[in-house]
Amino acid sequence: MARDKGRDNPARAKKSRKLRREVYVFTEGAVTEPGFVTFVTEHGTRKDPRHEIVCKVENRSAPSKRRKPLPLVEDAVTKWHEVRRAAKRAGIEPEDWNWPQVWCLFDRDQHEDIPTAFAKAKREKLHVAYSHPCFELWRLLHYQNYTSTFGGVCDSAANRLKQQSGFVQTYGPTLRSVSPEQAKHVMPGQLSGRYKTAQRYAAGLAERHAGRADQKSWDPYTDVWKFVEDGLDVSDY
Repeated sequence: MARDKGRDNPARAKKSRKLRREVYVFTEGAVTEPGFVTFVTEHGTRKDPRHEIVCKVENRSAPSKRRKPLPLVEDAVTKWHEVRRAAKRAGIEPEDWNWPQVWCLFDRDQHEDIPTAFAKAKREKLHVAYSHPCFELWRLLHYQNYTSTFGGVCDSAANRLKQQSGFVQTYGPTLRSVSPEQAKHVMPGQLSGRYKTAQRYAAGLAERHAGRADQKSWDPYTDVWKFVEDGLDVSDY
């Protein structure tokens, strides 16, 4: 009798699949968040190196009108139904480590449909990483513990980020300033070795808003670290 090959042995194939999780991400930003995802997947310290994460930013080519929180969640739901069916056909169960995940990363900005987007994501069992006023707060926490309100103005967070010591020089050692468009690009020097600090600061902000149901009032707030740890299986970078 011919010897079973790994790809032809269902039991062995299923065992192999359990070490590989597919993660699909839908981001509000077209530059910053995808750049961050790339950095973490390439440079992050995995919790368990035996496990493999295959992460894809699913909406890279989506138009701006589909990047607002509610349309973004709607598109993520469509993808979630697709990958969930595929996982079940492959014999993967929700309690398995490699059960696929779909994440939505969006900001408060000036969006009014935040509660609706959250409610739909919760109903569909999607994962959400949320920042108020915007993702730049998460980047800022890699430099300082910022706890004052931004009044919902993302430009205030972005400007404060650019003022941080050494930030501009991550784009070039002789630079003295960067444009808003240039600053959207995440550079490794802004993040490397700073994760634990940012995570601690972000967790502290979350504690301040515990019990408050209206996500639009969580200023400032970010839980991007949950995506890093629960989605990408990374403990540090």
